[in-house]
Order: sequence, then structure tokens, then C-alpha cells
Amino acid sequence: MPPPLTHRRRMLVLAICCMSLLIVSLDNTVLNVALPSMQKEFGASVSGMQWTIDAYTLVLASLLMLAGSTADRIGRRRIFKAGLVIFTVGSVLCSVAPNLESLIAFRMVQAVGGSMLNPVAMSIITNTFTEPRERARAIGVWGGVVGISMAAGPIVGGVLVDSVGWRSIFWINLPVGLAALLLTMRYVPESRAPKPRRPDPVGQLLVMTLLGSLTYAIIEAPAAGWTSPVIMTFALLALAALAGLIAYEPRRAEPLIDLRFFRSAPFSGATVIAISAFASLGGFLFLSTLYLQNVRGLNALDAGLWMLPMAAMTLVCAPVSGRIVGSRGPRIPLLVAGIAMTASGVLFAAFEAETSNVTRFIGYVLFGLGFGFVNAPITNTAVSGMPRAQAGVAAAVASTSRQIGQTLGVAVIGAVLASGIASGIASGVGTSSYATRFVDASRGGWWIIVGCGVAVLLVGLLTSGRWARATAQRTARCLEQPEIQEVTAGASS
Repeated sequence: MPPPLTHRRRMLVLAICCMSLLIVSLDNTVLNVALPSMQKEFGASVSGMQWTIDAYTLVLASLLMLAGSTADRIGRRRIFKAGLVIFTVGSVLCSVAPNLESLIAFRMVQAVGGSMLNPVAMSIITNTFTEPRERARAIGVWGGVVGISMAAGPIVGGVLVDSVGWRSIFWINLPVGLAALLLTMRYVPESRAPKPRRPDPVGQLLVMTLLGSLTYAIIEAPAAGWTSPVIMTFALLALAALAGLIAYEPRRAEPLIDLRFFRSAPFSGATVIAISAFASLGGFLFLSTLYLQNVRGLNALDAGLWMLPMAAMTLVCAPVSGRIVGSRGPRIPLLVAGIAMTASGVLFAAFEAETSNVTRFIGYVLFGLGFGFVNAPITNTAVSGMPRAQAGVAAAVASTSRQIGQTLGVAVIGAVLASGIASGIASGVGTSSYATRFVDASRGGWWIIVGCGVAVLLVGLLTSGRWARATAQRTARCLEQPEIQEVTAGASS
């Protein structure tokens, strides 16, 4: 018989869940610092570096909702343990990858495990902390771990890459993963949803096809040609998968993605904001890391230290944003986030901020300020007005949107960078220095980040007012009707 859920044991459960979030979040921030070292060892192109990131985020985005519903059905602790094992094994495999193709494949193994950790851990926390105020504090601690991973990731990655080598960045997952697994077996109670959602294999396949085809087309287009038969085929496949989702999902009683959610302006806005903000983050880290190490010639540790102003601002601003959302709603944090991220992008796109230490520092601080304010209101806005039974699904869609955004950010901005460098060489600009070619080629990517910041600002303004709240209330009533009918039918029988 499991021990009772004392305060001490609940704190242990929270710590275990935060350990899982730490290794999953740390993995991406650490990896960015190691990209140039990997690129040199494997002789990889820009697209190869994109795939080391996007192979992970793509699989993670595709499987998050499946992992959450499966855990509700067969047991959250069981899926959580499986995720820890798979993620840890995937990390060990990444550390011994003999070539780029193997590394990308092993990153996908990692992502399968990672998809079983974060959404399931949130469900475990929700079921462990049943008192609302205590639950809010626990979720606040959980959210703070993301800021810690962003602050620590570049430094930890820089130290490991410079002292031991890039393969060591995957070793840190081994002791943390094993400790979390042993503690889970001892302290985390098993739980299931009273009425778990049925699986939707067709919807799952369509989501994977859509995301995979779209990402492949974007990343490989600069090398293959935007109008090449292969790229056009994958683009059409992505469109067909999207059309299939729109046609198929409304016909299911329990779809993977309930399209009625998007009738709520706050929910739709949160989805757009999550994609835009995390696309900015993915592109920002990708461009900055390659510039600092490949152009400025900094080692991994010095590049990680340059990332610290951005990460520190994110760590400081995230809890402030959470308190403002709790007291005054999401509008103010979203406006601050949109303005700060836009200003940062403009500095790099219009004024080449990366070429001066002072303007680069200001740009990094502004981006960290904006990203720190944007994360808290995303989940709050997504679940705003939703029935309690649907809040978990809405939050899962918001989490998936974050991963989709980061995947697309690296894919699109990396493709713009690769195309810019290739066209510069073809037009004769290749006789200039690599630094000049890189800065010129990356300008389009920075303008995309500006556009994402503007989207956060405008969509946040539009979807946080009175009209938006009214659409959320109408959507909630629509979603509650089947539940009410089911309860009525059960009572009459």
C-alpha cells in the first residue's frame, strides 16, 4: 500500500516532476551552445544543424497529446516511468552517435521519452495538489524550472563543451533521469482519469504527417530548390494532412483536437501567440549561437555567457508576469512581451545589433524581458473560460503549440539563413568576409522575429478584451452541452 500523501511526500512528488522538466528543458538550451562543435565534427550544413533541433521538437509536438491521453487511460506513473527510461536511453545513444544521421535518429528517441514526461508530470502535480492555492504555488515552482533551465543551460553547455566535448551535454541526463526514476517508483502514486479519452489513431497520423512534411519542406528547400518535385510533394502532403484533419476531427465524439476550441478567441489567440513566441525563441537561439561562435570566434563558454542576459531576464520576469496575470489578467504581460520582442528584433534586423557589444547586450536583454512575460499568459489565455473538464486538453494544445512554434522557428529562419548565404555566394558577395555574408543573410531571419513580436502584441491585444471573453463563454457553453446531456441521460436511466 502506498504511503499517505503527506506534505513532505507531495513536495517530493513536485521535486521529481520538476527534475523531469529540467532535463527536457535543459536539453534544448544546452544543445544550442554545442551546435558549432557538432557542425565541425560532422562537417554538417545549416540544414543538418536545424535537424538536430527540429527532429526533437517535431516528435515532441506530435506526441504530447497522445502521451497525455494514454497516461490518463493506463496510468500516469506508468507512462512517466517509461518516459524517463526512454529519454535517458536516448540521451546515452546521442552521446555515442557516430554521425549526424545517427544523432538525429537518437534525438527522436529522446523526444518520444520527453513527450511522456512534461504533460504527464503536470497531470501528476494537478492530482497531487488538490487544494487550489497549494496547486497554484506548485505550478508556479514548475514554471520557474523553465527559467532555471534557460539561465543554466548556456553556461552548463559552454563549460561541458569546452572542457569535455559536446557529447558530454547528454551525459548530465543520465544521473538525473535515473534518480527521478528511482524516486518515482518509491514516492509517486499511480492515478488515472475517471473518464479517459479514447485514442484517435487517424488524427494522430494526420498530425504527424502535417508537421513532418511541412518541416521537411521548409528545411530542405534551400538545398533542393523551393519548386523542386520533392519539396512540392511534401508541401502538398502537408496541405492534404491539414485538410484531412479539418474534415475528419469534427466527426469524432472524442477527437485528438477538438476544433470547436478555436471558436474561443482567447484560445485561438493563445495558440497563435505560443507559436509566434516560441518561433522567435527557436530562431533567436539558432542565429545567436551560430553568430557568436562561427562569426565572432567565441568558445562555447563565452557564447553561453553572452546568452546569460537573455536567460536571466526570462528567469526574473516570468514570476512577475504570473502575478500580473493572476491579479489583472493576461493583457498587460502580452503587450509588454510583444513590444519588447519586437524592439529586440528591430535592433538586429535594422541596426545590425549583433556587430556591437553594447547593442547586442541590449537586444538580448529586451528579448529575455519579452519572452519572460509571454509564457505565463499563454496557458492562462488558452484555458480562459473553458469548462474544467476541458481545461487539461486546452493546456495540452497550448504546450503542443509551443513545440510547433520552436520547430517552425528553427526551420523557417534556418532556411532563410541558408538561402541568404547561398545567394550571396552566387551573386559574388562570397568574396567578402564570412562575417559580412552571415550578417546580411541573417537579416531576413531577424525580420521574421520582428513579425512574430508584432503578432504577439496585436493578437494579445485583440484576444484579451471583452469581445474575446464573450466568445470564450459561448464556446464553453457549447462544449458543456454534451456533458450535460450525458448526465441527464444517466439520471433518467
